[in-house]
Amino acid sequence: MTRYEKERNNLSFLPTSSSLQTLVHRDSKASRQTFLVRTLDDFRRDPNRHSTPKGALGADGKVFNPKNAAQNTADSPLARRLKSRHLQMIAIGGSIGTGLFVGSGSALAYGGPGSLLIAFSLIGSMLYCTVQALGEMAVLFPVAGSFAAYSTRFLDPAWGFAMGWNYALNWLVTLPLEIVGATLTIEYWNHGIISNDAWVTLFVVLIISINLFGVKGYGEAEFVFSLIKVIAIVGFIILGIIMNVGGGPDSGYIGGRYWNDPGAFNYGFKGLCSVFVTAAFSFAGTELVGLAAAETANPRKSLPKAVKQVFWRICLFYVVSLTIVGLLVPYTNPRLLNGTSSADASASPFVISIENAGINILPSIMNVIIMISVLSVGNSCIYGSSRVLAALAEQGQAPQILAYIDRKGRPLVAIGFASAFGFIAYIAGSGRFGDAFYWMLAISGLSSILTWGSICLAHIRFRRAWKLQGHSLDELAFRSQPGVIGSWIGFIFNVLVLAAQFWTGFAPIEFGLLSTHARIKNFFRAYLTVPIIICCYIPYKLYYRTKIVRARDMDVKTGIRQLNIVELIADERAERERWPRWKKIYNVFC
Repeated sequence: MTRYEKERNNLSFLPTSSSLQTLVHRDSKASRQTFLVRTLDDFRRDPNRHSTPKGALGADGKVFNPKNAAQNTADSPLARRLKSRHLQMIAIGGSIGTGLFVGSGSALAYGGPGSLLIAFSLIGSMLYCTVQALGEMAVLFPVAGSFAAYSTRFLDPAWGFAMGWNYALNWLVTLPLEIVGATLTIEYWNHGIISNDAWVTLFVVLIISINLFGVKGYGEAEFVFSLIKVIAIVGFIILGIIMNVGGGPDSGYIGGRYWNDPGAFNYGFKGLCSVFVTAAFSFAGTELVGLAAAETANPRKSLPKAVKQVFWRICLFYVVSLTIVGLLVPYTNPRLLNGTSSADASASPFVISIENAGINILPSIMNVIIMISVLSVGNSCIYGSSRVLAALAEQGQAPQILAYIDRKGRPLVAIGFASAFGFIAYIAGSGRFGDAFYWMLAISGLSSILTWGSICLAHIRFRRAWKLQGHSLDELAFRSQPGVIGSWIGFIFNVLVLAAQFWTGFAPIEFGLLSTHARIKNFFRAYLTVPIIICCYIPYKLYYRTKIVRARDMDVKTGIRQLNIVELIADERAERERWPRWKKIYNVFC
């Protein structure tokens, strides 16, 4: 054998160029198949899921077992991927939306700038107490369902059932309206050139896609949305001060002119009560920071910081911005009541004040901010409703299929169920839905107020059980700054808002101009939530024979994430004692 033949035989094991191409093709195909398998595998149920079968009997022989319900919400396999920055931006800008940018216009028209400032300040104070109470419970018990689960655990399982479904329905019926609102903001530039259905499709796909990325997708989207809203409000405050002192192109010095003529108040005490209701609706969504605790990597550190941010949001973004709005726009401006929807930028006092000053480009920018706010609320609609529905299912208070959570920690069935409501926007947007759509919206009319009242009452009951069962406040990783007194203040304020809503619904400002049919219709639009709550609460209570949970029987152990919580708290407090004074003061507020 020649030397050439030997070398050829030695190299015969090496692949040829054609065989190399075949191998590369096979590897690429295998890689694609592996990626597809992994993707499909992510949608499968979490293998650690072990919810109690429907109808399982508890130790007392009743069908509903509070102990198992609490354990299931504590062991929920939701992904814990939210970081501190996500929670802080959700707390700061999560609920800033059309209620502030547009709804404040009708509030200004009906109550005047004085009523606007008083109502938003008082409701903001109430909500500060409420969020502090929620933060204390959510840090200790970062469980799925949050406040709905707390109502079941500390009040009454039947009330928890009613509150959970009430809160879910609130977001479900709000979703299509927000999508329609987003399309109406596009009309500011579109003028019918592109069909509204095309925009509905775009917004529905966008909102659903964000939520399919899981809680991290929701957190990142809200971080961006909230950041834009915060920058916009800070910018408006600075611009508003400049316009008020005469810095606008077409406006001279304004000062407090509109507080004297036409005046600070309109329609007297009834006008103030009507603004109370609008203010309460404007703060809706603040409680989402507590709902997100179950999906936070370290709620014991992240949540207290986020809860404290609510104070600054109320002071800076609501009270200061609305004070400036009241200085720049008189409540007699007819455009405040001429909005065609809750997202109509033409009725926004922010836009009106800018246009009155002769600044042409900024109204379009404010319209973009309003559109972003609407999309942010739509994003929260799917997140809030899907998480509460999944928690209800885990407690046996909703169909078990809604408790399906995949390996990425996403409640897929609940997300799909919530997303389906977004398609109602096609009917609403076409104008064929009529009053039925607004009756659906009336379902959520008092939802937030009832939810906040339940949070305050659950905190009061929790504190009593905590003390009665031999625990001290030193064992709490985070304590509500206003304490139980703040929860009582929050609870009483929520009751007063309900009373104000009843009065303004029964005898609205234009009472004398309405027919009997219109008065009845107006009342039920304002108060429809209450009979729905009663219809959920009483049948459930009678069927399952639930009782109000007594303090000594409350479960104050299940769901505490850290087993060595006392030692951790002691170490953290010892570390805080070594902080300089400025840092201690900063930590109180931030």
